[in-house]
Amino acid sequence: MKKKQQQQQQHPGGGADPWPHGAPLGGAPPGLGSWKRRVSLLPFLRFSLRDYGFCMATLLVFCLGSLFYQLGGGPPRFLLDLRQYLGNSTYLDDHGPPPSKVLPFPSQVVYNRVGKCGSRTVVLLLRILSEKHGFNLVTSDIHNKTRLTKNEQMELIKNISTAEQPYLFTRHVHFLNFSRFGGDQPVYINIIRDPVNRFLSNYFFRRFGDWRGEQNHMIRTPSMRQEERYLDINECILENYPECSNPRLFYIIPYFCGQHPRCREPGEWALERAKLNVNENFLLVGILEELEDVLLLLERFLPHYFKGVLSIYKDPEHRKLGNMTVTVKKTAPSPEAVQILYQRMRYEYEFYHYVKEQFHLLKRKFGLKPRVSHPPLRPQFFIPTPLETEEPIDDEEQDDEKWLEDIYKRNQQVALEFFLRSLKLDGSQDIKQVIWNLSSVH
Repeated sequence: MKKKQQQQQQHPGGGADPWPHGAPLGGAPPGLGSWKRRVSLLPFLRFSLRDYGFCMATLLVFCLGSLFYQLGGGPPRFLLDLRQYLGNSTYLDDHGPPPSKVLPFPSQVVYNRVGKCGSRTVVLLLRILSEKHGFNLVTSDIHNKTRLTKNEQMELIKNISTAEQPYLFTRHVHFLNFSRFGGDQPVYINIIRDPVNRFLSNYFFRRFGDWRGEQNHMIRTPSMRQEERYLDINECILENYPECSNPRLFYIIPYFCGQHPRCREPGEWALERAKLNVNENFLLVGILEELEDVLLLLERFLPHYFKGVLSIYKDPEHRKLGNMTVTVKKTAPSPEAVQILYQRMRYEYEFYHYVKEQFHLLKRKFGLKPRVSHPPLRPQFFIPTPLETEEPIDDEEQDDEKWLEDIYKRNQQVALEFFLRSLKLDGSQDIKQVIWNLSSVH
């Protein structure tokens, strides 16, 4: 019986009868019910199509804006892919292991190295790595021309862009905007260090060179008079010699600000432009005091260039080469001289701390632990924290950059007396409380 009823409810054509309980009044044809249901949904569909069209128009405008931004000098595609790869993690999360996704391979990398920031060590490593991995290391014999005219910029960009890819170009030169001259913007990398330590290292290097041979500095600065070569660092700073005043102190920021004339003037404009270029065009700006972590991140981001770099850096044979690039005859300035330098470099230090903060954020995203140090109690804003050397050295040798530690040990009392006099405090006042008050000043 049930089988018979099912057969009666089937459509003559073999399908299910759309009117199993009989056709509606008026003899409506099959399918009318579904048509009525669609009619009832038309207002909703009209709204959805209008909304959909609005969304598509917005997306089109966004895509066109992004295209014009890229053509007008926006970040290289590799950096955009990297930011998507890293996500939007903050200091408080993303403590897990790094993702397993393979990063894209940039075929154009520029290392516009800042002087006296470990660049000779990195170039030594790059020469070994270029032979090992088969990329084109393009260097320059020009070491003392960082600011270029428009024609010089065009010529240099043309020479770099026509190099055999993949290439890594390195030279002491301020940031170049390739897209301004119609070229593809490469990926930039760089390393900076504490501004006072960079200046002091450069001061003595110009005069006495390094362990590769003291005659080198005579070739580098042949016109320097003997009284200038042996000028005491304290006299240079305290007596406001040109070498120790603003023209020589505003040095790091222009490498990131660019070739605009205002990039050479210490101020907020150059500082903010340098920060913007770091965000948009630099894959990594490392901190020399944490060079091993810089190499680890470079190996992670650019494995085609830097794979195995840390093992090479730690190799004893490479350390022997690195020892030859350590600056000689350094002497420690007085606390008063260091304080003057520290105040004159306020823009340089603001940029340095900005880069350092970004670098530490990147380290946290990749699970690298921060270095824990316990410096002696002292007013932090008075004397910058001592840093490690920019060059690798043997453990038996004196650390090239820890020479500043002596200044804190020998002159701690001098520094305190200096501040007590400047603040007109009674010498019987609790010195620990004075230090606490000074160190809390931002």
